[in-house]
Amino acid sequence: MVKHQPLQVYERQLCLSCLTGIYGCRWKRYQRSHDDTTKWEGTWFFLLSCSFFLLLVWAYFWWEAHNDYNEFNWLLYNRSGEWSDGTVPILTTTVVGFTYTSFLMGLALCHISLGQQMNMYWIHKVGVLAVLLSTITGLVSIDDLWRSEWNIVIISLQFTGPFLHIGALAAVTALGWLVAGFVVRGERSKFQIAVLVLYFSVLLALCLAPVAISSPCVMDKSSLSPRPLVIGRRGAPMLAPENTLMSFNKALQQSVSALEADVAISLDGVPFLMRDRTLRRTTNVQRLFPQRQSDDASLFTWTQLRSLNAGLWFLKEDPFWTVSSMSPRERRRAGNQTVCSLADLLRLAVKANCSVLFSLRRPPPGHPRYNLWIIDTLRVVQRSGIPLDKVMWTPDADREKVRREAPRLRQTSQRKLTLKELRQKGITAVTLHYSQALLPDIRQYLGSNMSVNVQTVNDPWLFSVLWCSGVTSVSSEAPNILKDVPYPIWLLSPDAYYLIWIACVLVSFAAVVAIFVHQKWKMSGMRSYNPEQIMLSAVVRRPSRDVNIMKEKLIFSEINSGVGSTDELSMFAENGYVRYTHGGIPH
Repeated sequence: MVKHQPLQVYERQLCLSCLTGIYGCRWKRYQRSHDDTTKWEGTWFFLLSCSFFLLLVWAYFWWEAHNDYNEFNWLLYNRSGEWSDGTVPILTTTVVGFTYTSFLMGLALCHISLGQQMNMYWIHKVGVLAVLLSTITGLVSIDDLWRSEWNIVIISLQFTGPFLHIGALAAVTALGWLVAGFVVRGERSKFQIAVLVLYFSVLLALCLAPVAISSPCVMDKSSLSPRPLVIGRRGAPMLAPENTLMSFNKALQQSVSALEADVAISLDGVPFLMRDRTLRRTTNVQRLFPQRQSDDASLFTWTQLRSLNAGLWFLKEDPFWTVSSMSPRERRRAGNQTVCSLADLLRLAVKANCSVLFSLRRPPPGHPRYNLWIIDTLRVVQRSGIPLDKVMWTPDADREKVRREAPRLRQTSQRKLTLKELRQKGITAVTLHYSQALLPDIRQYLGSNMSVNVQTVNDPWLFSVLWCSGVTSVSSEAPNILKDVPYPIWLLSPDAYYLIWIACVLVSFAAVVAIFVHQKWKMSGMRSYNPEQIMLSAVVRRPSRDVNIMKEKLIFSEINSGVGSTDELSMFAENGYVRYTHGGIPH
């Protein structure tokens, strides 16, 4: 008589093997465990989570900062003296790091979902640590180098806030599957209760988050202001070299309402267009005046400035990655551009019947025109023949004197002042950086019949937010892009927004309840199984099925000093099991 314990049948678990193998290099079944994850491995999961969320913030920052990539590169140029596209390595490493971290995060969550013990491979630990330190270094560096750009994150939430809320609510709802499994699997403990309380606190906070979300795009369509006018900032610098006649002509082809430029004063008193303090970046001064390439642009005469090429740098550096889309004729034209004078710009504006906005930079001390820079510029404006009400005058110096000599000029402030200060100076328009253009201030200015221009606006999402805010105009380096935005990207009435909010909360609540009920039912069902029945049912499976039969336990015991008959052993062999002799050796 032979007593035996039925054999246990295991099917192939390729997905589980890949999961534990990729995450922890545990490819074999005996290497896996359902034991609780150790505190050490829990610490690495915490570091992985920190890396993931920090990279998420970092990636979001650079996605929204796309509006200012050119400004970032110009900032790097002013620090290093060499022009390069610093966003390329940053974006490349961000995509690689975020993809890698997201993949590991997904594997870790799958471990939790399946109740597998986490054991991160040491190579992944090195990678996670490198990603975490790199991201922290990047955040600290950006805060030091480009701190003002954090404002765009706050502004962007006015546009993305409702969608981020729905996405976060969906993610936390899905996370309920892991939380429910963790809570119902083991014995009740303080840690499980803490996890449960934390989860429902986060879920409740997300459900109430729309109370704190404020977006100008949540409004009735009837309240939408007219489309803001677009001003070509330095022309259309994506399509042609900045501050050149070709750039301004390209801007006019994009139906801009005004042209904006940066003005400096030459050594002999001629106002000309130049953004930088020196001529190194946008001209061939290194070739014609190699000993003076670091000199202030205002220390050159107009004849010297006119001899410089102001277009070849654009073809060489390709600052906006647009040169490849230019025709051969346009490239030849761009390569022959020269430094443009203010008089040239004003003549073009007269011909096109558009307005002009310019920023005026004072010459350095000791310059022959140091005390005459305002008069030199005003004389050029008056002699150009342009209607003075089409010129937005921004310099604060000698503003009262300018108002007396040219009262029809549109006095414009580039500083954020109170309404009282603006009225005292006779200012009728303000031009602000988008980080200063807060919705309450915009509405206050507009309510006092003050025109509001916002700069620099290149991305459609920012244009949409400012359109809904009611601004009068925007200055843009990308009029060719904004031209294709005939309506705000999204606009919701308050009733529709509240309806979506309530619907999302109800769906989330129902899903979380269903998840917890299902996990409870599933665990109760698993505890009611009879393991012996499971193994017995496995024994009678047909041998033709593609399964691996693991012989974990086969216990033979002799009763009355006898052994099982040959027929009994043959019966087991016929059912797919190895035959054993009295000595226990297979044959």
